[in-house]
Amino acid sequence: MTCHRFCRLRPVAAVVNEFVAGSGVKPPVDQSGDKVTALQRKTVSTVTHYRFVAPVVLVISVLLLTFLTAAQTRTAHKPRRTSANAPAAARAINAEEMQGLLKRNGTRPLLVNYWATWCDPCRDEFPDLVKIDKQYRPQGLDFIAITLDDLADLKTAVPKFLRLMNATMPVYLLNVVDPEPAINSVDREWGGALPATFLYNNKGEVVYKHFGRINTNELRAAIEKVMSHE
Repeated sequence: MTCHRFCRLRPVAAVVNEFVAGSGVKPPVDQSGDKVTALQRKTVSTVTHYRFVAPVVLVISVLLLTFLTAAQTRTAHKPRRTSANAPAAARAINAEEMQGLLKRNGTRPLLVNYWATWCDPCRDEFPDLVKIDKQYRPQGLDFIAITLDDLADLKTAVPKFLRLMNATMPVYLLNVVDPEPAINSVDREWGGALPATFLYNNKGEVVYKHFGRINTNELRAAIEKVMSHE
């Protein structure tokens, strides 16, 4: 016959008496004539303490388990940031790679803005460009920002500025020894002054360009026009 761990315990006094009898020690007799040893008192006290403490420990354990389970559930259902609202991360490119980005080949129209963190007009117009990107990208407009900052700024000033602007468009840093050939390959009328903005249709043809801070109404009108022909 086996005993489950929750079976009723034998009377404490009987267990203690058997132990004392087996040890050969004669227990002292108190004034009432009952044989009460210090071992009995200690054992009874311990068991009584256990009977009161065990339920408390059990309740605390259940509450703690419930709390941990709820916390894990909340963590599992917490929404994660998606690529649609992830902050922009800049990547260094050379002149040839930049030309590859400008090609359309019948795909979506493309808006390109050349800028730098040290350019005050660039910084001033950037919030408007972020709004334009968030409005027209879902409608089929691609938008990339190409910075002419130093390569050393790729991990410092550039990402700091993009986070400040809440920018999510693709961002590239033109990493060339001499930027003039790359500038001329974009537009020979552009002398490299910043900011500079170009809008291409889906065939790769420039349909709008502006040197200096953009006029948002003018740019939006150009975007609406090119989008209507797609």
